[in-house]
Amino acid sequence: MKNTFKKLMPLAVVGVLSGATTFGAIKYFDPHNSGEDFSYFTKSSNNASFAGLNTGAVGDDFVKASKMTVPAVVTIKNYSDRSAQRAPDSDLFDFFFGNPFGGGRQQPQQRQQPPKNMPSGLGSGVIISPDGYIISNNHVVAGASKLEVVLSNKKTYIANLVGTDPNTDIALLKIEEKGLPYLNFANSDAVEVGQWVLAVGNPLGLNSTVTAGIISAKGRSIDLLSQQSRTPIESFIQTDAAINPGNSGGALVNVSGDLIGINTAISSNTGYYEGYGFAVPSNLARKIVEDIKKFGLVQRGFLGVGTLDLSNDNQVMAYNQEKKANLKTGNGVYVREVSDNSGAGDAGIRIGDVITKIDNTDINSYADLSFVIGSKRPGDRVLVTYTRNGKTNTANVTLKDQKGNTSARSKADLTVTEKIGSEFEPLSDRIKTNYGLNSGVIARNVTEGGEMDKIGIVDNYIIIEVNGKPVNSQKDVEKILDGYSGNVQVKYVDEYGRMTTRGFKMP
Repeated sequence: MKNTFKKLMPLAVVGVLSGATTFGAIKYFDPHNSGEDFSYFTKSSNNASFAGLNTGAVGDDFVKASKMTVPAVVTIKNYSDRSAQRAPDSDLFDFFFGNPFGGGRQQPQQRQQPPKNMPSGLGSGVIISPDGYIISNNHVVAGASKLEVVLSNKKTYIANLVGTDPNTDIALLKIEEKGLPYLNFANSDAVEVGQWVLAVGNPLGLNSTVTAGIISAKGRSIDLLSQQSRTPIESFIQTDAAINPGNSGGALVNVSGDLIGINTAISSNTGYYEGYGFAVPSNLARKIVEDIKKFGLVQRGFLGVGTLDLSNDNQVMAYNQEKKANLKTGNGVYVREVSDNSGAGDAGIRIGDVITKIDNTDINSYADLSFVIGSKRPGDRVLVTYTRNGKTNTANVTLKDQKGNTSARSKADLTVTEKIGSEFEPLSDRIKTNYGLNSGVIARNVTEGGEMDKIGIVDNYIIIEVNGKPVNSQKDVEKILDGYSGNVQVKYVDEYGRMTTRGFKMP
C-alpha cells in the first residue's frame, strides 16, 4: 500500500506556464522615471461544477470581483526571432511543460518554427496603473523581439519591456495609453489559508477565463526559479483555483478584486492543471516593479550568509553525511558560511548560528528567509533573531548588495560587466595555441537573462573580439564598451570549437 501511494503521489515538479509555448500547442488549442508616483500601487451554466458550493454566500462576490478583474488582465503575445536564439535545452523544456523525472511527454515533440507574424508564445499580464504599466512573468517575455498586448476589449498595442527580474520571475511592460482599467495591489502578507481567490488569465488560448478556489498554502518553495537564477526568491502562494498554460502572468485576486499574486506555475506531471498552482505574492511583485520603474533595475538586499534549511530533511541528512555533523531537523535556517564585508558579518553573526526570526516574521524555512530579505533593499536595517549554543540572541543588520554597497544604484552606476552580464578572465597561452587563437578571454559568472546570456554565451565560452577589436583581458572589454551606447558585436567560440558572431544593443 505504501509503495502504491508513492507511485500515485504527484511529484512536485513545476511547469512554467506559457512563456515559451510552442506554435504547435497554440495551433492545437486555436484560440523609468525616479520621481514617479507609485500611489496607485498601494490603493487598496453548469451547476454541477459548483456542487457543494454555498453560492448564496460567495456568488455575488465572485461576480463583482470578476467584473473588476477581467478588464485589467491582458493577453501577451511573444514574437521571438527563433533563428537568432540557441535551441532550448530539451530537459529544461520538459521541466517547464511536464515532469523531467517521469510522466508528462514521453517523447520530445519536434519544435516547429511558427510562420512569420505568428507569436511563438502566449501568456497573460495585469494592468497595474491607468497609464499602461503591465506586470507579467519573466518567462512570458523571455527572448522576445516584439511583445504585443491585447486588452479584453480586443484593442492591440506594442509593448515596451521596461525590465525583468529572473530572481522572482517578474517582468514590467509599458503600453502608451491613458485611462486604462487596472488592479490595486493588496497586502499579500494578510491573506489566509482557506481564503477564497480567483485566478484570471488566458489559459490554452481561452481569453478572459476566471476560475475560483482557495489559498491552499503560503510560503511554498518549489525549486522552480533556480533554473533561471542563481539567487532565486521563492515563497509562492499556493492555490487550487484552476490555472493552465497561458495563465502565466495573470492575476490572483481576492473577492474584493484586489491583486494578491501573479500566477506563475503549476505542480503537474503533465504540464496541465492537476490541482495546485503557484503565484508570486503581490508584496514582492510590487517591490520589484517599483524598483524597475524608479531605478531601472531591482534593488536587492543581502544578509551575506550561506544557509541550510533545517526544515528540509534531505538537506539536513546530506549535510550531516558530508560534514559528519549531527544537525537536527526543525524550524529555522542554519548559517553555513558568512561572506566577507557582509551585513551579517558586520553584525556578529557566525557560522553555526540558527536564524529564527527577521523583524516580526518567524523564519521556519529558507523560503521564509529569502522572501523577507528579498523584499528589502540595500541600506535597509533588519532585526535578526538567532540561536547560538542554545541561547537566543538578536542583531541589527544593515543589508548590502552583492557588491557590498548600502545605497541604491541605477543603471548609470553599473560597470560594463554588470551591464552586459558577464565577467572575463585572460586566456592562457596553452588554450590560445590549442584553438589557434591570437586573442581571447573566458566568460565567467554569466548572468541569467543578461545580454551575453541572451546571445548564447555561457560560462567558459571564449570571447575573441568585441566590436571587431581583439580582447585579452576584462579591461580590454571595459575600454571598448565604456560609455558606448550602440550595437555590440561579439565573436566567440563555444564548447565545440565553433566560432559565432552575435550582437545586442548596449544597455
